[in-house]
Amino acid sequence: MKLTPDQLERVAAQFRQLAEPTRLAILQELKNGPRSVSRIVGALGTSQANISRHLRQLHEAGLLERRREGTQVIYSIGDPTIFELCRLVCDRLNRSIAKPAEIHF
Repeated sequence: MKLTPDQLERVAAQFRQLAEPTRLAILQELKNGPRSVSRIVGALGTSQANISRHLRQLHEAGLLERRREGTQVIYSIGDPTIFELCRLVCDRLNRSIAKPAEIHF
C-alpha cells in the first residue's frame, strides 16, 4: 500500500521527533518508568526549560503521556513500540560497527 503525501508527512514528523539526542535521552530515561520533570532534569543535567520543551514535543507527537500529581507533572511512555524501533536502529548500527562495543537503547 502506497502512502498518501499527508501520511508520509505524518511518518516524517514522527521520525523528526527521534532525530534529537535530548529527546532520545528522555525516552531512555522513561523506559524504566514514569518520572517527574525535575527528576528528568536531574538525570539529564540540562535546563528545565530545555527538558520541558522536548517533553511537550514528545507529548504532542503521542510518544509520551503526562499526568499531574499536586504541583508536579509526571511523564511516561505513551507508545512503548517506540523502543522496538530504537532496538531495530541499534541492531543495525551494531552490525555496521567494526569495534566490539555495542550500542543499546
